[in-house]
Amino acid sequence: MTKHEIREYAFLLLYESVVRAEELESVEELYASTEEMLEILIPAKVKQYVNGVLSEVETLDKIIASYSKQRSLKRVPAINRTILRLALYELRNMPQTPVNVVVSEAVQLSQAYAYPEDTAFVNGVLGAYVRQIKSAQQECIEKEAVADGADSGN
Repeated sequence: MTKHEIREYAFLLLYESVVRAEELESVEELYASTEEMLEILIPAKVKQYVNGVLSEVETLDKIIASYSKQRSLKRVPAINRTILRLALYELRNMPQTPVNVVVSEAVQLSQAYAYPEDTAFVNGVLGAYVRQIKSAQQECIEKEAVADGADSGN
């Protein structure tokens, strides 16, 4: 299974968990019902993404809300929230994956499953998040350089 297929499969399961939230008692029930319907086992890598996103939903939603200037989180369609949660989870927890790949994959999911105007929203939220993270990282590097310069001057 390719990384793209893993993300898409995880997205579909995460979206299903949102849609069926009231009837599902656990993520294991989601996996079992999906495996039964599709007659295939859900790969461990897909479960890693799903479990990871579900364990961080509140944090991920706070990030989405902070970068969604035009819409409150409640007004962000479930498809977009799911795509953003998945991408933000990967950006925060899988630094080995290039940032541009994560954003590109999220945009592709949006193009495949959401309305055209939603793709710009997903890209905008992720772009703003990435820019802020890069800016914060640059600040840390600069502070370390200043601190190292002060230490070597003593």
